[in-house]
Amino acid sequence: MLLLDCNPEADSLQHLLEAGASVNAPPDPCGQAPVPLAAGGGRACLLLWQRQMGADLNQQDAFGEAPLHKAAKVGSLECLSLLVASDAQTDLCNKNGQTAEDLAWSYGFPECAKFLTAIKRMQTKKPSERSDRDHCVPVTRQKRSFGSAENTSGKRKCW
Repeated sequence: MLLLDCNPEADSLQHLLEAGASVNAPPDPCGQAPVPLAAGGGRACLLLWQRQMGADLNQQDAFGEAPLHKAAKVGSLECLSLLVASDAQTDLCNKNGQTAEDLAWSYGFPECAKFLTAIKRMQTKKPSERSDRDHCVPVTRQKRSFGSAENTSGKRKCW
């Protein structure tokens, strides 16, 4: 594996992956691994590719930060959305006891913090508390037959 130069810039991720590192490669001596590096660089397309290649989206670094923490610290709503949609754990705490939501607030990204707050609320709701809008049930459509459904006024009845 190509070692990073402790520079968290996204170019490091490109060099790492070009050298053939696994998407689940252990962190290098600087604590950088491919998935958190992509999230911390706000590179949603690279994060998506890594997810499709089987990356561990909950891999924590030496500071206990998962990709969700990294994306929250840089205010990448796109990466946060991708991680949440991919079932990343939103309740993970870093070594300071902070969640990604906490970091988004403290780094000045209220839109990211509000998004994570809403996700947390949805995940903690009991099934009995969820509204019909929280459930997406596919509607089955049936063809209607109007062959003999005409009444005396000439209007068709819908059943």
